[in-house]
Amino acid sequence: MNIRAALLKEHSKKQCNAIVKWVGNDQKKFDELFDLFLHDEYRVVQRAGWPISYCVEKHPNLIQNHYTKLLKNLNKKGIHDAVKRNSIRLLQYVNIPKKFHGRVMDICFRYVSSPTEAVAVKAFSITVLQNLARQYPGIINEIKLVIEERLDYETIAFKTRAKQLLKEFSL
Repeated sequence: MNIRAALLKEHSKKQCNAIVKWVGNDQKKFDELFDLFLHDEYRVVQRAGWPISYCVEKHPNLIQNHYTKLLKNLNKKGIHDAVKRNSIRLLQYVNIPKKFHGRVMDICFRYVSSPTEAVAVKAFSITVLQNLARQYPGIINEIKLVIEERLDYETIAFKTRAKQLLKEFSL
């Protein structure tokens, strides 16, 4: 499969699933897709995010060699919401290596507290923070404060994820 051509051909659930199936648990194919996700033109980057996150959901090991590049990419200015959404989405499904915990927390706190961030990015960030809070109970109060500051201004998706987190930690 010419992965770049497949991404440009159409943007659909069917095409996403075909790409995910083609990649399977093949690190080399995933690396090719991930490289397009980081370095290609706007449309290819945007469309590569969806299958990237689904590949990692099915095979979490595939992202192991890419955390540094993924997090560096999330700190770029002006990246598309699809890039942020799918990057944070995949972080929900993996055991993030300890050396990246602080950077991931910083990114997620920034997204959750932003009044202009896309709702899906915020919702996925809450879940990533919830997962990390199980290892770092010290961040729970900070998460609670950010959620309380934003709750009145947010959507149902945000509120649902926030309530799940607050319930888990009996807040």
